Formats: sequence, structure tokens, C-alpha cells
Amino acid sequence: MDEFDLLENDLRGMVGNHYTQVPGLGAVLIKEGRPVFSYCGGYGAFGAESKLFKADSLFRIASVSKQFTIYAIMQLVEADRLDLDHDISDYLGFQLRHPAFPHSKITVRMLASHTSGLRDGIVYCIPPGYSVRAFFIPEGKFYEEGAHFSPASEPVGEYFCYCNLNYGLLGTIIEAVTGQRFDHYMQAQVLSPLDIDGGYLPGNLSLNEFAGLGTLYQKRDIQGLWRDDMPWRPVMDDFRGVKPARDTVTMQNPYALHDDPRVYSLDNYVPGTNATLFAPQGGLRISLEGMYNALSMLMNKGEFRGNSFLSETSINEMTRSQWSFNGHNGDTGDDTLLSYGLGLYQIRGDSPARLCHQQDIFLIGHTGQAFGLYSGMFFIPGTRDGFVYIMNGQGMAEEDKRSHGEFSNNFIWEEKLTDALCQFL
Repeated sequence: MDEFDLLENDLRGMVGNHYTQVPGLGAVLIKEGRPVFSYCGGYGAFGAESKLFKADSLFRIASVSKQFTIYAIMQLVEADRLDLDHDISDYLGFQLRHPAFPHSKITVRMLASHTSGLRDGIVYCIPPGYSVRAFFIPEGKFYEEGAHFSPASEPVGEYFCYCNLNYGLLGTIIEAVTGQRFDHYMQAQVLSPLDIDGGYLPGNLSLNEFAGLGTLYQKRDIQGLWRDDMPWRPVMDDFRGVKPARDTVTMQNPYALHDDPRVYSLDNYVPGTNATLFAPQGGLRISLEGMYNALSMLMNKGEFRGNSFLSETSINEMTRSQWSFNGHNGDTGDDTLLSYGLGLYQIRGDSPARLCHQQDIFLIGHTGQAFGLYSGMFFIPGTRDGFVYIMNGQGMAEEDKRSHGEFSNNFIWEEKLTDALCQFL
């Protein structure tokens, strides 16, 4: 029996219709910089346009997207067009201050490390035609009575709270500095150099890419009730073979799923006003193959296929801890986020956030979780060993006790998959 046969059996058993299973999954295990095992099983999409889950299937990978936004930020830092410790007001074109801390500037580094004092509220992606300023002024349409600011007990620059809006602002800053639309800049400067297929707008994917775009599923009915006995219900990217119009966007706010989705044209969009509509925090559609390319670049300290993509200094800045929990200086998400860098975070092998049960393995990377998807990219620092994975369905509510992990504070789907991979790290 091949050494990886047991691993393949484990992963195959995670695919199915049971509430702890997923409709489809894929994973790649990397040792010494090379893929030594890969598996794809189940379906990327059901129905008339049924698609098998493949290594080149594209999925909206949720918060794994954040590090790609930081790749662009660090490129601009290297080019002296951005400063991590500069006041973001100067880039955004309006004064942005926390009302409880009017003398504290908010910096690019604070956005990237989630220490900005900003919060998501209910809505953190807004349509074209609005400026991101509408989140932060009382007369703004999306002010939500100040919900986008932290309580006064959580100081700017000191207190960690995971906030997707931070990355919408980073995307807007990229646009303001470059004069280019966020998705266009990312395609030219990040995705293409890393030989990654995909993008942020399904309607702008090539015909081949769109044909490989997968759907995300949950077992929640149209009334919002979770039911073990129902078939997988599509939640995201269920286009049924009909490609959206080019340069259109559908608003994506996971906390406002009850809202009817609306499609907006980008014909008159002005770069530098509101990149939240591209979802820089979670809207990237890429594949396992694309994730592997990005992880290879990280493990090779910024080099990809013999070319310098980022400097080693930038990689070190991304991967080092910019914030760590001292017992009272952050919201740790049930102790799953105890240390954070820039678009990446660190996991101690003995912590409640650990991905491996028996082995004490320190990992750096990021997970993604939204609309039923779970994804992850992780590596052991100082090595070229790691793994990437995608699962495209969620069979029960995260509040359901059955979804809780058995040895960590992660969810059962993540725990089963990552622990199986860890056996071979």
C-alpha cells in the first residue's frame, strides 16, 4: 500500500451528503517545495451544469484572498508608493479618524493587521456610486449608527478585531495610489505574474475559467433553517452555465444574506472611491493550483519560478507577528486568532487554534470561510513544507455543537482535513 493511500481514504470519506461531509474538496500536500500528494473528490457544482471538483476548478476562496491584497500592498511599499505607517486619510482623500480617538491616525499597517479600530457592521461591501466615506460619517448611507467603529475601550493601533472592511479600504488605497481599478491591478501585478487563473468578477473570467467556476453550498432552506435531510442548496456562484455580463458586480455581504442580491454596472466606476465592491477581503476566485503557486512563492521567500515577485523583506514583514494576544488586547474569535501578521497569521502547535492533533507544528498561513466554503494555505516557516485545501460546502450551522472540532476550536470540517494532512508533514 502506498504511504498516501490512507490519506486518500480519509479525504474520500469526507465527501458526501452527511452533515459533517462536504459536496467536494481538494487538497495538495507539499514537501520540500514539491507537491507529493493531491486529491480532488466530489463535485464543484451539481445540476444540469454538474462539474467534478478538479485541481483547476475556481472557487470564491473567502479570506485566503486577504494575502493577495497584501501582495499588492507590499509591491507598492517596495516601489515607495506606499508607507505602511502612513495615515490612510492621505491616500483615501478624506480625513478618517475614530471618533473616540480623534488624535490617533489610522495606518496601512493597522488595516492589514486588524488593529485599526474599524469594524464590519452589517454591511461592508457597498455598490458603485458611493464612496467608502459613507461608512464613517453620520449622514452616510452605510454609517449604521457608528457600527463601523470599535467601542472606546478598544484603542486604535492596540486592539485586534478581525474586520473585512479593513481590506476593502486597502483595495481602495491600491486604486487611489495606482489610478487603476482594483481587479485590473490585481490581474496585471499579482495573478498573472504568479500564473494564477481567475479573478474577482465572474463576468470577466475567460470562457474556460468560467466553465470551471464552482458553486458554494449550504444545507439551509430559503427560510434560513438548517436541515440535515435536505439536498445541498447553492449559495454563491450558481450561474447555471449563464455567464454574467462583463464589468458587472453583485454585492456580497455574508452578514446580510436576507437582502436580495443586486447586480451593478461598473461602466462609470471611479477607481479610488470604493473598492469594497470587488471584495478584496474574500472575493477572489482561484483554484487549488493557483493557491499552490502562491504558497510556493511564500515558501521561497518571494521568488516564483526564478523571478522575484516580492522581496524577502516583504515576506518577513507579512509573516512576522504584528499583533499577539496578551490576554486582553483583542477579540480572538474563540481563541482561533492569537497572533496576526499582514494578511497572514501564525498558529502555535499547542494552541486552541492548532490544525494538527498529535503533532506540535507551528504554521503560518490563512483560512477562508464564507457562504459554505472552507479554504486554507499553510506552511511551516523556515521550510518548504505545507498544504492548501478547498471545501465547497457546509452541512450545518456553525452554532450547531456538532460543527465544533474535537481537539481544537476550529470547525469539524477544517479539523478533519487539516489533521489528515498534518500526519505527513
